[in-house]
Amino acid sequence: MDEKETARAAVREFLTSRRARVTPADAGLPAQSTRRRVKGLRREEVALLAGVSPEYYIRLERGRATGPSTGVVGAVADVLRLDDDERVHLDRLLAALTPTPAATRERPRATAGDQVAPGIRIMLDALDHLPAMVLNGRFDILAVNALGRALLAPILDMPGRPNSARFLFLDEPRARDLFPEWDRITADSVAMLRIEAGRHPDDPELTELIGQLTARSEAFRTRWATQDARVHRTGAKTFRHPLVGVLTLPYETLRIEARSSQVLCVYTPRPGTPEADAVRRLASLNAAAPDGGRSGAGDCPSVPTSTALPGKGLDA
Repeated sequence: MDEKETARAAVREFLTSRRARVTPADAGLPAQSTRRRVKGLRREEVALLAGVSPEYYIRLERGRATGPSTGVVGAVADVLRLDDDERVHLDRLLAALTPTPAATRERPRATAGDQVAPGIRIMLDALDHLPAMVLNGRFDILAVNALGRALLAPILDMPGRPNSARFLFLDEPRARDLFPEWDRITADSVAMLRIEAGRHPDDPELTELIGQLTARSEAFRTRWATQDARVHRTGAKTFRHPLVGVLTLPYETLRIEARSSQVLCVYTPRPGTPEADAVRRLASLNAAAPDGGRSGAGDCPSVPTSTALPGKGLDA
């Protein structure tokens, strides 16, 4: 399948999946006595509600509409009840169908784009009371501070460059042990990978990751087929840590620069809460480790504070 057909398939699969989740009752259509053969809305019903011809909507869903206007795309998004993340994702999928002059086309990300700036590492080191790390859009962990290593030791124990998506789906028993809410976290992770695939459809490392997870994990295949696309800038994760027990930590993510998929993720327990006490206890245990806390808790590999983690293309 060539690049254009791949882009058309992505549009078709996304719009079809979103159409399937909206019932006629959701859309305010009158109840029908005849048995429906499709799940959700028919194409003709989407067209009617969006104010376009059925023929045009069919071309749009198949990725064959020429330059759909912002108004038409917005009307379709309203009918399909897309949230903000899904609207942005649809815009990217449709944009991939429009030829871009080679001179203005954004260059595919080079592996060098995964290098972590020295200033970001200094910031990580300064956050000695909060677990923090830098990830890219593929969920490679590029850099981590000492407390982050102590919290995420099982992930960082992976061979090669640690990747939380591979850990979640290809090391499922340990992942379920570390993350009691494994089902929710994996669904969120796949939805964020879908967003990244829309941003960078020609990233070979992302394509390799998705192919590997699809081939080796039924759980990933099931979640990928939902076509869910979301960004999580803030939230909470529950950990089952061998040293400090079960704790739920809120987190904040900050994009490091506009054209990069790198984000700084910091776990931010509220002062005075049991979670904050648990993080302080983890910091004390980590600092008292024989190596001075440089390798974190458990069998986390020894990695200098906030330096990039093992993996090709990362600066030393």
